[in-house]
Amino acid sequence: MNVRIESSWKDALTTEFEKPYFKKLTDYVRTAYRNRMVYPAAKNIFRAFELSTFTHTKVVILGQDPYHGPGQADGLAFSVPLGISFPPSLRNIFSELQADVGTPKPTSGALDDWAKQGVLLLNATLTVEAHKAGSHQNQGWELFTDAVIKAIAKGKQQVVFILWGSYAGQKEGLIDAQKHLILKSAHPSSLSAHRGFFQCKHFSKANAYLLATGQTPIAW
Repeated sequence: MNVRIESSWKDALTTEFEKPYFKKLTDYVRTAYRNRMVYPAAKNIFRAFELSTFTHTKVVILGQDPYHGPGQADGLAFSVPLGISFPPSLRNIFSELQADVGTPKPTSGALDDWAKQGVLLLNATLTVEAHKAGSHQNQGWELFTDAVIKAIAKGKQQVVFILWGSYAGQKEGLIDAQKHLILKSAHPSSLSAHRGFFQCKHFSKANAYLLATGQTPIAW
């Protein structure tokens, strides 16, 4: 696997790429891309790390898997390319965004602009087989993305970690709440958004914290 990753991430994660699990993961992913339809496109596996550098990351939004439908996954958690219909989770995210901070619902589901402002849109698993949610779990990706969370939590100060749903919430133990802001709610999926995602106000809470800590807020 060609790990296309921005230099500050390479510095922060250099030891991970040398570990035995990452070699096994690399072999697994290469084989999967040769033999099956896998998303996102191979060139976009590490795209979240290309757009949001370690140095400038100030918000982390954690997802679970890439979208597994044709043309949806673009390497950023919850994001879809221009012209692709919004999946239910993203539609609910935009509804909460509008209710919280008044941002009109976007015409595109591409979240590149968030990423470029320092929002790391990180899936716990970075690849998935077409139409098979969770198919690349427990192959090593979680070890890598846990290491990403730990590197941010240890190496940076005053980052906002947004954990939507029970899976993301399990990562709370990797984060020092004395150094960072942790925001938790139900997942924005159609099954659970009404159980606490709507009206969570995470976008305004994140910006209030960034302002209070002398950082530039996100133009959501």
